[in-house]
Amino acid sequence: MSETDNRPERRRRGFETAAALLSGRIRKLGEGRGFAVSRLLTHWAEVVGEDVARLALPVKVSYPRDGFGATLTVLTTGASAPLVQMQAPAIRDRVNACYGYNAIARITITQTAPTGFADGQVAFAPAPRREPPPPDPATTETARGLALGVGDDGLRAALEALGEKVLSRSGKQKG
Repeated sequence: MSETDNRPERRRRGFETAAALLSGRIRKLGEGRGFAVSRLLTHWAEVVGEDVARLALPVKVSYPRDGFGATLTVLTTGASAPLVQMQAPAIRDRVNACYGYNAIARITITQTAPTGFADGQVAFAPAPRREPPPPDPATTETARGLALGVGDDGLRAALEALGEKVLSRSGKQKG
């Protein structure tokens, strides 16, 4: 048996992304609140849509004793509760599509967090997207010089853009 066979399974596969390393822990924490599918928490805006995600957040999923027809509890502000209530059937359909079957039968809308009023004062607006900084002119010129010999204009432009990204990224990793 070689030395590489004695390493843990995780190390035999080589490098892993941070998401792959944390997925087990995220799943365990989510299951503690009833979320069998962590994607519902991590991609809430994609599952229910940006408009609903600005108004409401998933809090927990509770299952009845017989195991059928879970209840999704959603946190929202007082003024947004009627709007979220009107969207409840659409939210249920989208969440069930995320699960892949009719896991959620009911949606309960709460205007405060389960632990108290202070936790219910949540800012629902997602963080604004940051635009990447403009590329360094020297990096742009280097990438343009590397793709200079390519005859096709479209391919040259694509290679310049790729070279720009690779060169700017490699500079950040070195320093």
